[in-house]
Amino acid sequence: MTAAPPRLFDPVRRLARLKRSKARFGDADFLHRRAADNAVDSLEAILRDFPVVVELSAHPGPFAARLAESDAASRVGPAQVIGDLAARAGPGEAALPLVDGSTDLIVSLLSLHWANDLPGALAQIRRALRPDGLFLGALFGAGTLKELRGVLTEAELELRGGAQARVSPFADGYDGAGLLQRAGFALPVSDVDRVTVRYRSLPALIADLRAMGETSGLAGPVRPLSAAVLTRAAELYAQRHAEPDGRLPATFEIIHLAGWAPHESQQKPVPRGSAKMRLADALHVREQGRN
Repeated sequence: MTAAPPRLFDPVRRLARLKRSKARFGDADFLHRRAADNAVDSLEAILRDFPVVVELSAHPGPFAARLAESDAASRVGPAQVIGDLAARAGPGEAALPLVDGSTDLIVSLLSLHWANDLPGALAQIRRALRPDGLFLGALFGAGTLKELRGVLTEAELELRGGAQARVSPFADGYDGAGLLQRAGFALPVSDVDRVTVRYRSLPALIADLRAMGETSGLAGPVRPLSAAVLTRAAELYAQRHAEPDGRLPATFEIIHLAGWAPHESQQKPVPRGSAKMRLADALHVREQGRN
């Protein structure tokens, strides 16, 4: 019997974070807009129709807005957003309300890193696609918030003698294509996009994370961070990472994924290591192979 994956995240806690973020999301949606740009650029490289489209993003607005102004808009149907925010808050926690083989395109932007069973969530998505249907996804990768993770741990160890995990564990960007393959996708491709955002202070960074709904949703008891720990973390952040102008860099790593539901018309898998090619290029090759 296969052991169940560990429960790293609390879907109820994650849902509460998303609900709290809704009013301010527009102030901090820049990473979601970046992920949407990448997804739509990929669709523009594929000259085919996707009539039935489903979006599973916890924040679906950026993809719809970017698609509406793109050259692909005439070929891609309106995205149906899964209405239950709880389902989008905890990907894979419950069965997707989609009939197997019913969808031409599924998009999930910056939500899947909250899945307790990421391969299982991806497998559900693959089953919902029609043969030769496409999945486009994006999730935060292992390099995300590495500076914040380090200073929070150091400050808490220094002041409390022990530290609790405060930043989510994220998937390794180099595992992206492997995760898709494990879930049953054909021709899997993964790109890693690293973004450095510069903040005037640690509270400004935390405010953006709250507006994104990306503050901790880890499972288990949570000991609140004290003002003293946060103050010390801010001092350490400045000492370790501040730039000459005093700004604090925060790293975000976005893993972009693309995979196809298997179909007999598809070309054979390309040689090992091909996942390093650019996502848009790989999708263009796929489209040429269909003609």
